[in-house]
Amino acid sequence: MTLPLHTRFILLNTSHAGNVGAAARAMKVMGFDDLVLVAPRWANVLRREETIQRASGALDVLAKARIVATLDEALDGMTHLCATAMTPRDFGPPTVTPREHFEWLAKNELPEPDSPGRAPQGSPHHGIAFLFGSERFGMTNEDVYRCHVALSIPTNPGFGSLNIGAALQVIAYEWRLALGGFPNAVRPEPVEGQVSSKSSARTGVLADAQQVAGMLVHWEQSLTAIGFLDPAAPKKLMPRLNQLFNRAQLTQEEIHILRGVAKAMLDVAARAKG
Repeated sequence: MTLPLHTRFILLNTSHAGNVGAAARAMKVMGFDDLVLVAPRWANVLRREETIQRASGALDVLAKARIVATLDEALDGMTHLCATAMTPRDFGPPTVTPREHFEWLAKNELPEPDSPGRAPQGSPHHGIAFLFGSERFGMTNEDVYRCHVALSIPTNPGFGSLNIGAALQVIAYEWRLALGGFPNAVRPEPVEGQVSSKSSARTGVLADAQQVAGMLVHWEQSLTAIGFLDPAAPKKLMPRLNQLFNRAQLTQEEIHILRGVAKAMLDVAARAKG
């Protein structure tokens, strides 16, 4: 079983400092330490008293945490994006439980990194990112559309609200179990036939989220140039293509091929106009 080794938790537009501390604590308990905050309400949120108190000793996670202005910066090096959204979006990624999706990842091997162990920050190899929206309005449709899957924690249908710290703790726990847990943890016996052979693994380095986004912009330009996409009424074409390419788990070489196709379409359109 080969799973993405580099794990990142991303908090979008967080408005409560205590939730940042709670997230850091939940991450450390499960052995993760890559936390990125996108445009939080407080510029000094990592040093606020409430944050430090709620972190309850996870100060090393806070010390390593980064604050960035945009989601694109937070996704640097990430190849598999998981939204956390209770409500499924039209035309969005499939909505599944964390355990169901992590079992799927275990069965569908991804290319191994060039070197053993954890991939460094910014690595173009394996990176899985878990995105958590604002306390006030959750995740925007645009951010959810960028993800490969939307994780929905199975909760009481009559009262399913979880705060960020609790939701992050559940997902971090499920992901840690999928990675094999810790050495002193009790592990369930493997189920026969669940793990595919390494001979079936794909080859090549997976494209990260920024490379996929750049390719989609290129395709949007080319589809507009040949008249397939009407910018005045785009409907859901680009989100649908985004999901199609996410399901394909594109490699960097495949990104180059698709950009070549887009360039060829632009050239043909330019010659036709000329």
